[in-house]
Amino acid sequence: MSQHPPLAFWSLSTTEMPRQLQTAKEGLTGGEAGERLARYGSNLLKPSKRSDVFTLLLAQFKNPLILILFFATGLSFFLHESVDVFIILSIVLVSGLLGFWQERVQVNAVEKLLSIARIKAAVLRDGTVKEIPAEEIVPADIVILNASDIVAGDCLVQESKDLFVDEAIMTGETFPVEKAVVVLPVETPMGRRTNALWMGTHVVSGSGKALVINTGKETECGKLSNTIPGPPRKLSGGNQKKLEHQAR
Repeated sequence: MSQHPPLAFWSLSTTEMPRQLQTAKEGLTGGEAGERLARYGSNLLKPSKRSDVFTLLLAQFKNPLILILFFATGLSFFLHESVDVFIILSIVLVSGLLGFWQERVQVNAVEKLLSIARIKAAVLRDGTVKEIPAEEIVPADIVILNASDIVAGDCLVQESKDLFVDEAIMTGETFPVEKAVVVLPVETPMGRRTNALWMGTHVVSGSGKALVINTGKETECGKLSNTIPGPPRKLSGGNQKKLEHQAR
C-alpha cells in the first residue's frame, strides 16, 4: 500500500514534518505502530523473481546488434571468409560475456540492498528506546542512530551530534556526509540533502535521532531495487553506478 504522495520532506522543518505524520517527540505508542504496520505493510524490499544463470547468459545474445552479428557470421561462413567468421564470433562472445558479468554484478548488488531488512533498529516506542526488527519500522517512527548502525528507512534528521553517514550506495559520494538539522529547498539534489537519511546507508560516526518518512518499497532504496526485474535489462547510468559500487 502506498504510504503517502511523494513528499520533499527535506524541505520541511523538524516540527512541521512530525505534525504531518501525526507523531510526537516521544515516538509512537505500541498501538499506533501496530496500526501503521497493518496499514503500510512490513518494512521489506520484495525482490522480483530472479533469473537463473543460464537465462541471464542467454539473454545477452538476444540483443538486436548481436543478432545482426550472428547473421554476418553466417554470411561470412557461407562465403568462406574464415578470418571474418573468427573476428565476428570473438566480438559476439566478448560482448555477451561482458554483458553477463555486468548483469550479475547488478543482481548481486540488489541482493545486498535487500539484506538490510534483516537488521535490528533502536526506536522510540511509548516514550522509551526499544530494539525491534527493522521490518517492523513504520512511517512516523523515531529511530535512534549511533556509529555502525544501518538506516532502516528514509528519514528526516531530528537531532544530530557529529553525525556522519556513508551514503555511497545511494549517491556515489566517496566520503561520509555530515548530517544536520536544517531546512533545504525542494529542488536540492539527493547528494546535498544533508538533513535526509536513506535506507541502506550506514552511520560512520556520531549519533542522532531521525523521523522515518518512508519504509519498504516506498524508499529510494526500494525504488532502486525494483529497477532490476527478473528478465535482465540495462539500468540507467546513475543507477548502474550505484549498484556496481555496492557490489564491489
